[in-house]
Amino acid sequence: MPESPPPCPLADSELGAMLSIRRFEYAVLDLLGRGLIRGTTHTCLGQEHIPVAVESLLRRDDEVFSNHRGHGHYLARYDDPAGLLAELAGREGAVCAGTGGSQHIRRAGFMSTGIQGQLVPVAVGAAFDMRRTGTASLSVVYVGDGTWGEGVVYEALNLAALWRVPMVVVVEHNGIAQSTPTPAQMAGTIADRCAAFGIRQVKVTGIDVGGIRSTLAPLVAEVRQDGSPLVVEFETVRLGPHSKGDDTRTSAELDAIAGRDWYPHYRAAFPEQVDRLDAAATAGIRAVVEDVLARPLIGAGRG
Repeated sequence: MPESPPPCPLADSELGAMLSIRRFEYAVLDLLGRGLIRGTTHTCLGQEHIPVAVESLLRRDDEVFSNHRGHGHYLARYDDPAGLLAELAGREGAVCAGTGGSQHIRRAGFMSTGIQGQLVPVAVGAAFDMRRTGTASLSVVYVGDGTWGEGVVYEALNLAALWRVPMVVVVEHNGIAQSTPTPAQMAGTIADRCAAFGIRQVKVTGIDVGGIRSTLAPLVAEVRQDGSPLVVEFETVRLGPHSKGDDTRTSAELDAIAGRDWYPHYRAAFPEQVDRLDAAATAGIRAVVEDVLARPLIGAGRG
């Protein structure tokens, strides 16, 4: 494991949320492998701390726009693993009645889609309405480094800057776009691209949720106050495959990535807390899986 400053203590609720998201994602991959969930999925393994840190700065009247790798975004906001798993499995109690699957979730204050960059202009429109009505709410949109190859992102950023809308763009920069390393698919830097529009940008390189919150809190408050957009670029890792079994990275590359994962750093710093909360998260997600798989399939027995 590379040398890294130890994380600061974290409340059980937030560390537990990170661990619960991780156990949920592992359960989803297991269920896919066993044929108990159909279709595909994109897990956020290695990135769980990001939505937990961001969510701590949000209000219930804020709007969150997610993407194909959005389970963690949803769970950090709603703590609803049963509703989300039921959606993936097509079981009763699904958050979108089984019509959205893994990538297309809609709930009050939350929307995700599988099309790269699609929701950035939608987030700008929502933020414009927030500025017009003076609600002091925020529009938050999650994107990856691969999304910066989409032209619609730049059209949206141009309008966000011109209209001075209260929008925060959260970039989960995990260094790989599906199977293409970022240096092979993106010229320049995200910071320089933001500068071209006169948009503020900050880069976060650590995994200390408390430190991240301290850094971002005044910046997010400023967005609420003056209504100008902000881009927060998280340097992170993607531990798992792009979707199910399509990881082309070597064992050496995966080992290096694992050393940058937040989990071993937190466990080294707080072994008792992590072991206790991880055991609870594992048992909790196991119970959710058993409950959801025992439910009827949506539409079963109809017609």
